[in-house]
Amino acid sequence: MKVEKKILDACCGSKMFWFDRNDKRVMFIDNRCVEPCVVGKGRNARMFSVAPDIAMDFREMKFSKNTFNLVVFDPPHLIRAGVKSYMAKKYGQLNSKTWREDLRLGFSECFRVLKTGGTLIFKWNECQIPLKEILALTPARPLFGNRGGKAAKTHWIVFTKSPPK
Repeated sequence: MKVEKKILDACCGSKMFWFDRNDKRVMFIDNRCVEPCVVGKGRNARMFSVAPDIAMDFREMKFSKNTFNLVVFDPPHLIRAGVKSYMAKKYGQLNSKTWREDLRLGFSECFRVLKTGGTLIFKWNECQIPLKEILALTPARPLFGNRGGKAAKTHWIVFTKSPPK
């Protein structure tokens, strides 16, 4: 698939960390589309939607290799959540049996569509799965990262795609 945009968000969800949720430089994809609705209750109630540019699974992206200068990979980090769970609706949920292979494929696809010398930004919250188990699934070593969030369980990790050997 030929694209003009040079930035890919491979699991955009509700685009909550973007300053501009309609940034024209970014190709937003997600495997789900959620019509605008209210999630949460009382003071925590918020409008929510998932509206990717293209509905597409991060495990099998239809883009050509070496397409993007920057890829953001923020996959679902839950493997256990209730059917009507606010967290599952907001962030999505991984399959509890196949999550390792799913994330391995996701990393592989992100690096495939990333240009050599390009940057992959990976975001992970280790509320259910430790970061070290996730980093074992990627073919590249991270450059650096940062912890954040109230309990310091959210990690932002930076990778670069090296030239083939």
